[in-house]
Amino acid sequence: MYNIFMIDRYSRKEMKNIWELEQKFQYYLKVELAVCEAYSKLGKIPSENLNDIKEKASFSVERIDEIEKEVKHDVIAFLTNINESVGEDNAKYIHMGLTSSDVIDTAFALQIVDSSKIILQDLTELLTILKEMAFKYKDTVCIGRSHGVHAEITTFGFKLLNWLDSTERAKKSFEYALDEVAVGQISGPVGTYSNVSPEVEKLACEILHLPPAKISTQIISRDRHAKFMAALASIAAIIEQFATEIRHLQKTEVREVEEGFGKEQKGSSAMPHKKNPVLCENLCGLARVVRSNMITAFENINLWHERDISHSSAERIIFPDSLCLVDFMLHRFIGVMKNLVVHEENMLKNTELYGGITYSQKVLLKLVEKGYTREDAYRIVQKHALAALNGGDFKAGLLNDYNVTSKLSENDIKECFNSTSYLKNIKTVFERF
Repeated sequence: MYNIFMIDRYSRKEMKNIWELEQKFQYYLKVELAVCEAYSKLGKIPSENLNDIKEKASFSVERIDEIEKEVKHDVIAFLTNINESVGEDNAKYIHMGLTSSDVIDTAFALQIVDSSKIILQDLTELLTILKEMAFKYKDTVCIGRSHGVHAEITTFGFKLLNWLDSTERAKKSFEYALDEVAVGQISGPVGTYSNVSPEVEKLACEILHLPPAKISTQIISRDRHAKFMAALASIAAIIEQFATEIRHLQKTEVREVEEGFGKEQKGSSAMPHKKNPVLCENLCGLARVVRSNMITAFENINLWHERDISHSSAERIIFPDSLCLVDFMLHRFIGVMKNLVVHEENMLKNTELYGGITYSQKVLLKLVEKGYTREDAYRIVQKHALAALNGGDFKAGLLNDYNVTSKLSENDIKECFNSTSYLKNIKTVFERF
């Protein structure tokens, strides 16, 4: 049984429906009917029987559960129920030459494909909003940080352009992984086609719009599924990266951006002043779950001989949960970005902290240009920068130091504190997008 609690809590309806028990058996039926149609095309099932099967084949989850309690096998219970619906004359044509995994793995691929269509729609929407916002804030000056410490001038749009680039790569990786996992198999016990021909597999997979696996060992190799889960984890990880940045930028002492805050929203039961980045914190937590599920998917690669079913119980949890979570995360992050509050004034103000210490390299290079060795110039500039961090003013310190003013005029020094000089090549990077 799937982890219904997680599905209900974190998934949207369209994704959730794909992984409900009723729908799982509907995918099973779709595979069985495709195989029957393939047999009919090869002259093994009369057309009147095929039409009768298509018309009558149905199941009841309650009846399947009832049968499973006795037979202890969900696919047999499903087939028994289907046979009850089609009648004895048609039942002999159902599941001819197949093994359970032919149905399970091929149906599983169909579920993954349909779920992935939703993820791809989400990614496309996120790419659109990231690109729009990146170009909107292309020239919005802000501070770049390394090690969490002020580094040099950048723009908020340039920051978002990096997010756009990461998301484009994540989408490509996801599409590649989807191609790897979206395969079917109708190859019988241990995959040797002992009682079903490769032609049946070819025709059935064509009907289902899945390429057949080149080879299967009663199951489709789980390295395919592990790659797919890694692609999902990668999407979750970049969302976490973006959300973490927003969380930092929303800190009271930074306050460059913040999540949208509703009129009736409250941030704390005790402190009325609180506006917390709760949506982004939630996203960071969920990313951990998706990543941990990826580890399980990699452990599922190692199965005994041609197959065992140790992967099955884990996949019934990690796939619906991860797909539902990533859909939820993308949808939530899109909402965060659409409602993001950007404080452009604070961004500019933060570049000027401590008398503009972020302009230190410009001053360093100017002093070298005027005759100082790099070592001497670095020592002079660093002294004033560190003093500014301890309550001084970087620019004022430079203007009052003969070691600086003997080489640089007041105008030379002021020119070093021009933010636009940092942005002269930003346009070139934007043109790549």
